[in-house]
Amino acid sequence: MKILVIEDSVKMAEYLRKGLCEEGYVVDVANSGIDGLHMAIEIDYDLLVLDGMLPGIDGLAVLAALRQSKQTPVLMLTARGQVEDRVKGLQGGADDYLVKPFAFSELVARIQVLLRRSGGQRNAGEPTVLKVADLDADLLRRKATRSGQRLDLTAKEFNLLSLLLRRQGEVLSRTELAEQVWDMHFDSETNVVEVAIRRLRSKLDQPFERPLLHTVRGMGYVLEVREP
Repeated sequence: MKILVIEDSVKMAEYLRKGLCEEGYVVDVANSGIDGLHMAIEIDYDLLVLDGMLPGIDGLAVLAALRQSKQTPVLMLTARGQVEDRVKGLQGGADDYLVKPFAFSELVARIQVLLRRSGGQRNAGEPTVLKVADLDADLLRRKATRSGQRLDLTAKEFNLLSLLLRRQGEVLSRTELAEQVWDMHFDSETNVVEVAIRRLRSKLDQPFERPLLHTVRGMGYVLEVREP
């Protein structure tokens, strides 16, 4: 899931970016309404976190311009706590409204609700539950089970598993995994992919009889059922 944070406070924007990345989202940041609107229109995001008070073009103006062409879910953040301000934002096309200061856990919960609400319409042709053999992953609820047993995965491990499931049967290189899951250009000195694969395999395969996650020497990794 890809989120755009439009927030003029550099400190707040970095706080949100870091926290949401730790929750498993890919996050872009814009520090002005003009830049944020351009990115929101040009790039397909799953959700926008939009500050209501921005320099140049304020949040309501960004929202009004966005709604002319896109229905991306928008969670507005603002220091304004008056009822009429919240009503104005919701009537302007915001999907939810959170007043600063807020608890980060509440922000995450509201984002999850908005993504679940919009997921069926946005990805009508895309399954929300993926499976291979006795492995099931619910993309909206972000949980995975194997043989009916819940897998205790971190946010990054779930994202890695989701990508492998979407591309099951395909060999994915370390470079592609690094770019897709960690949003980073692959550095040959970094072993982040190998470490994550090892940890995922320990939860996904080791407790069970048949392995599903395989290493293809010199090429990458593949998730598939192989005959014994």
